[in-house]
Amino acid sequence: MKYFSFQSQWICGEEFAETEPRNVFHREGLAVSADASKDVPCNCHMAVRSNFFIPYGFKKVILRLTSDDYYKLWINGSFVGQGPAQGYYFSYYYNEYDITSFVNKGENQIFLDVYYQGLCNRVWNSGDNRQGLVADILVDGRIIGGTDGTWEYTYDPRYISNRATGYDTQFLEDYDSRKCLANWRPVCVRKTDYRFYPKPQPTLEWYDIEPQTYNILPDGTLQLDFGHEITGTLCIEVNGHSGERLIIRYGEELLENGRVRFNMRCNCLYEETWILADGESSFEGYDYKAFRYAEIIPTDGKENCVKKVAARVRHYPFDDNACTLYCSDEVLKSVFEICKSGVKFGSQEVFVDCPSREKGQYAGDLTVTGASHIYLTGDIRLFKKAIENLAQSQTICDGMLAVAPGSLMQEIADYSLQFPILLLRYYHHTGDRSFLREMLPVCEHMLAHFEQFSRSDGLLENVDSWNLVDWPENMRDDYDFPLTNPIGPGCHAVINAFYIGALKQTEEIKRLLKIDFVPKAESLRNTFNSIFLLKDTGCYADRENGHHSSLHANVIPVYYGLEPEENRRVIANFLKEKGMCCGVYMSYFYLKALAKCGEYQKVYDLLTSTGHCSWYNMVREGGTTCFEAWGKDQKINTSLCHPWASAPISIIIEDILGISYSDGNKETLKVSPHIPQTLKSLEMQIPLLNGCLQVCLSNSFYRWKLL
Repeated sequence: MKYFSFQSQWICGEEFAETEPRNVFHREGLAVSADASKDVPCNCHMAVRSNFFIPYGFKKVILRLTSDDYYKLWINGSFVGQGPAQGYYFSYYYNEYDITSFVNKGENQIFLDVYYQGLCNRVWNSGDNRQGLVADILVDGRIIGGTDGTWEYTYDPRYISNRATGYDTQFLEDYDSRKCLANWRPVCVRKTDYRFYPKPQPTLEWYDIEPQTYNILPDGTLQLDFGHEITGTLCIEVNGHSGERLIIRYGEELLENGRVRFNMRCNCLYEETWILADGESSFEGYDYKAFRYAEIIPTDGKENCVKKVAARVRHYPFDDNACTLYCSDEVLKSVFEICKSGVKFGSQEVFVDCPSREKGQYAGDLTVTGASHIYLTGDIRLFKKAIENLAQSQTICDGMLAVAPGSLMQEIADYSLQFPILLLRYYHHTGDRSFLREMLPVCEHMLAHFEQFSRSDGLLENVDSWNLVDWPENMRDDYDFPLTNPIGPGCHAVINAFYIGALKQTEEIKRLLKIDFVPKAESLRNTFNSIFLLKDTGCYADRENGHHSSLHANVIPVYYGLEPEENRRVIANFLKEKGMCCGVYMSYFYLKALAKCGEYQKVYDLLTSTGHCSWYNMVREGGTTCFEAWGKDQKINTSLCHPWASAPISIIIEDILGISYSDGNKETLKVSPHIPQTLKSLEMQIPLLNGCLQVCLSNSFYRWKLL
């Protein structure tokens, strides 16, 4: 890979100028060396400014920049953008802006709020003492300036809290408007060990929306409802007096008494204090939250002094009109919409598992969320970045990390073994053989890591990372194996089915690339069947020498096509009878397994079910985005925006409408619908990477066209 190079200097605050980078990467459960720089501050907002001169007669002005951990950028007082996307320092991301419309000929000012969080969590690769920024300014293709020792900085004293929330993934933003930026001084310049990704990354969309309802409560509280779950923050303008305090609360739902549930069920406490200055003051949160409702509460019996309020929404570029579904089945339509919104607001600079508690990109979630996002947007870029992030995590663990990038070290074997699923999906949408070839060694290293836990017959036991099976624990259908972390002794079905499936798919990749290899998957498949298939029922047992058959132990083998043909009908009937006794994550594999058995009517029935374990139950409970679990109370810390529950998006498109293509070429597009008779009409538009597909069902007549 040919990395990008900035021409300007990396600048930082003096507290970070002499610190050595700290290694925060390690195998899960292993200790790291003591932090020699433990006194380096965290939750640091560094204000940075400089002037730059634009010559007369310019045509285009480009700004390239990045920072660690994050920046927000203003040019001549106008907000321009924010970033960068999370990444490892050895393949760090940057952004590129056309700022022509923001600059004037002559003198211009650049201002940034550069944030260093300093915690080891799922969000950023922080806590490693790497802080600062670098920027190049280009006029008509020629660099005319950038970061150097003449730039000035100060730390913003207005952020007065060190209270973290979620899984220590976000600092709350208590704010004192009476304080101001002062004590500006020259930045420090230092050499760094960053390598920059070859191309700039897309920046987030951001826009303001008004509340759908305002409500003034008897105590003067201003209560806001934005109509649906969003990701972002509040922008508030007031006219108050020095020392007055406003309490700002955010929440995904209301309590029984009608107040905002700011101590959220997902383990986030969204309550902040704003201390006002005299006269007009404004506040905009820096980090984002997941919320629908908000309250602004005056204290000391004061009248609410808010003059204007809006929500500033943020997410990865997403066109609401790109993928649309209209149909006669209102349940299916409502399920599609909450899943679509969940993916929209769960797609930030990475695919977050939830935009509230964890804000991290999990490998297993990508199997579901990545598929949904591609069909909803026709944009493969974020999905490709996710694949690369997982591959990059092999510098830490050959078996890959469960969450990447990020400085929280977590490993989940089930998730790592799904990497070939992601890679083949990328290839089927793009036909990009060069990327397939580049990633093949990643598959091989991952499989070699797990092979060390194989016994003499090739099956895995005692794998040294978490074997998840499903989550939450109460949705594992009484899976008969101790899923401790680390895993207990013995051999169980789900992890071995994932392993053989990953091996089988890696062999498929080699066939696509015309690479010779010694096949192993088929022999291992036969061993798997001899160990786990119960002779009396024809279904798979959860563990070796076990007698209990869970949904999970049967779904994964069918998903990968491991079952003998003569057992397929028995297993299909077993799965049909089971129903949705799994979590929303495993529901993707469950529906796919049913489809592979030809049970399309059952797939549709489950998509449109109104039972307790159904997507419609989320709608019934007031959800506007898909939940982490089937219902709010099914898990003690349920996130109400969790795009791993978006399986219906790809299931509708691939299995009900029967749309597939093998290598990103329009010529390979296949449409083999499996429309149930109960669905009377349907119109759907699906963006593809190289066009747009329109399908229509009316009076039992199905037609489609490629635009």
